[in-house]
Amino acid sequence: MSSPETVSMRTKLAFGVGASGEAATLWMFNALSFFFYNQILGLPAHLAGLATTIAIVFDAITDPIMGSISDRFRSKYGRRHPFMFAAPGPILIALFFIFNPPDFVNTTLQLFAWYTFFTVLLRASLTLFTVPHLALGAELSDDYLERSKVMSYNVLFIYIGGALMHIFAWFIIFNNFEEGQRNIDAYTPILIYASALIVFCLVSSSWFTKDQIPHLKKPPNDGEKIGFIRLIKDMRGALSNKNYLNLLLGLFFLSVLIGTHETLSIYMVTFFWELTPNQIGFLIINNLFGYAAGFALAEKLHGRFDKRATIVTTCLALSIFWSSAVILRLFDLAPQNSTWELVVFIIFLGSFSSASGAILNISVMSALADIADENELKTGLRQEGIFYSARAFFGKASNGIGHLVAGFALTYIGFPENAVPGELSSEMIFNLGILDGPFAMIWGLIAVIFYYRYGINKKYHARIQEQLKIKRSSQNSSNQPESV
Repeated sequence: MSSPETVSMRTKLAFGVGASGEAATLWMFNALSFFFYNQILGLPAHLAGLATTIAIVFDAITDPIMGSISDRFRSKYGRRHPFMFAAPGPILIALFFIFNPPDFVNTTLQLFAWYTFFTVLLRASLTLFTVPHLALGAELSDDYLERSKVMSYNVLFIYIGGALMHIFAWFIIFNNFEEGQRNIDAYTPILIYASALIVFCLVSSSWFTKDQIPHLKKPPNDGEKIGFIRLIKDMRGALSNKNYLNLLLGLFFLSVLIGTHETLSIYMVTFFWELTPNQIGFLIINNLFGYAAGFALAEKLHGRFDKRATIVTTCLALSIFWSSAVILRLFDLAPQNSTWELVVFIIFLGSFSSASGAILNISVMSALADIADENELKTGLRQEGIFYSARAFFGKASNGIGHLVAGFALTYIGFPENAVPGELSSEMIFNLGILDGPFAMIWGLIAVIFYYRYGINKKYHARIQEQLKIKRSSQNSSNQPESV
């Protein structure tokens, strides 16, 4: 396995670029699919939310299964890469059919069934790449701070992938189609662009990290084969770790926060803020400022304040700043709709939430690797796949949960299908702001409580690594043949 000094820039970039393919996939689904089915195809919001909720149930099964399989899979191409190479094809098929339902799928029930089936397929296909890919990143270094650097590249490329999709969709496509995001014909070129980006990133990451296969950790040599009983044991063992359980619960409530905001974002810029596609395109600036700051600061904050303090603080900041522009508007303290002053206002506050989100993401992914070390010390098993299946699950579940929460909330306030900007009542607009403001923020504040209970700090991790070295040295000595 690579030491901190041998995780080269080439390997970090090769690992990171795969996240852009994941981000492009999730951007297509998170940013567009709910709006596409609800506002263009006319599927009721609560049914669109229910479709992704059904997919979450399948995610809860497929993600840990993939984690357990990739932890124990044996081949000459390693235990991670065969699945990473297999993922792009089914991802593209599922995306195509989500945004191209045939003409005979035209009733509410048929649209619901179509959206549900291909959402399940898309998310299961993405699992093939995401879980092994994240587990691969955790194996590149044992160092407390170096693994934060490795995960920083993953987060950086997540945001690069999202930015590439955002810029292309809003500046080049929606800005040049009549009615913009409400025009069904605008989605085809975006789908083609996303497909090319996804294939390039996923294949490049898989190909240019395969030279690390000989240096990665090997599957557990406990004599047990891949199977249902083994999966249950792996999951039970992971959930018995209190640090993992608290991080998991924090991720759950964070996913509700993120999913609600992401689901409502296109509604907010279209109906609440009444921005043009060109103005919406410029909102990417807050991400560029924020994510650059997050990439530069995460490791430094871990060294200065430790990971738990960083996670708690950035989760709190993310929750507050992501809702702050909307809350200020509810008190009539924001610039007028459709103005560039409003765009600058949103970008300024959004930069703080973006930076907090980037640092939080890096911190949680790095902390999961530390938990894998603690688990190895206690059980003797390396199970990065199982632990990172939670990150993969909540990366997808955030949107599914957000679709569910936002979908039923939109139905509750009576938000219409095929709505027209500027023609909604002030009461409807106010209620929409409540959903994206105070309502969404609550979930992040709950996540802070569980993140505060996480207990691995730098000193404790150093003791874990010291004991692991002694344990491994003892095992290696016992496996040496006796001299004659």
